[in-house]
Amino acid sequence: MTITTVRESAPRLANPLFHCSWDRAVFLHYRVEPKFLQPQIPFDLDLFDSHAYVSLVAFTLRNMRLTHPHLKFITQPLHTHSFLNVRTYVRVGELRGIYFLAEWLNNRLATLLGPTLYGLPYRFGELTYSHEAPNMTGEVLGGMGSGSPMPVRPSLRYCASLASSPTYEPAIPGTLDHFLLERYIAFTKHGRFRRLFQVIHAPWPQTPVHAEIYCDTLLQTTGRWFCHSQFNSANFSPGLSNVQMGWPQRF
Repeated sequence: MTITTVRESAPRLANPLFHCSWDRAVFLHYRVEPKFLQPQIPFDLDLFDSHAYVSLVAFTLRNMRLTHPHLKFITQPLHTHSFLNVRTYVRVGELRGIYFLAEWLNNRLATLLGPTLYGLPYRFGELTYSHEAPNMTGEVLGGMGSGSPMPVRPSLRYCASLASSPTYEPAIPGTLDHFLLERYIAFTKHGRFRRLFQVIHAPWPQTPVHAEIYCDTLLQTTGRWFCHSQFNSANFSPGLSNVQMGWPQRF
């Protein structure tokens, strides 16, 4: 199998708080009419061709470390863990970014720090990813306290398959893929506090993939939007090695 990857250098963040790598990311995108999603989002939705989108991003965070070299030991317990982000696309003034409806990860310490530091909606879960080409699978099990009255644990199970000779390139500006993947500001609201933070990295090297969702009860715990959504498309990226995460800022 021939793999061609095009990578571009990333700009530098003036004073990043963390550095890390994001490894082998599967993106699963849902389309939804804005009227069904906007009521649960505290910022204005950013739309593509009059549609709103919610994306699942399943990846493994690796080598997370504080920028200050003498404080790296503090983040050692957070060094590597799996993530499932459920995010939508928003505007605040002239700024365009993402807003997280929910995030599952398998590190209990991180679930305590994320909401306090960044205002992120972290939830603990059991995440099992096998994102090795060409056939990739994932399973995420939420807790019984994830906001669902279901008698069994809510879960997400999916598979995605690559073409025989995938080419990984940045998404073309103006396309839906570019709208969904290339976002560098996150907005959060935790209690009465609204925050934003920058995330700087090179453009995602990516390719479209065929994906199937076998179980989606986990998504039902993230809001009523899901009942009105339609699975739209999927992408895969081998990942990014130099991700810079900025300090949270209130606004």
